Amino acid sequence: MLLLRLRLLAASKQLPAMRTLYIRHVPDEVAAGLEKLAAQAGLPLSTFALQELTESARRADNAELLNALASVPIDRANILEALAESRAER
Repeated sequence: MLLLRLRLLAASKQLPAMRTLYIRHVPDEVAAGLEKLAAQAGLPLSTFALQELTESARRADNAELLNALASVPIDRANILEALAESRAER
């Protein structure tokens, strides 16, 4: 039994650090919608919510990428030229 506990303890140190997140004041209709979507996906609500939050966190970097694109210099003439070439190839 002690060996099993030691193995579990060693394995747990290999897992990434995880935090517990509590969300207060969730409107009933939001909770019901999430529960419905989780059921349709065949997932527990907590698993489904974690997937949604993970995807949302990934999109957080999109704003930085889009802002960086604004600094890429492209003039109107280049755009029109590329369109004309593309149409000519058809």
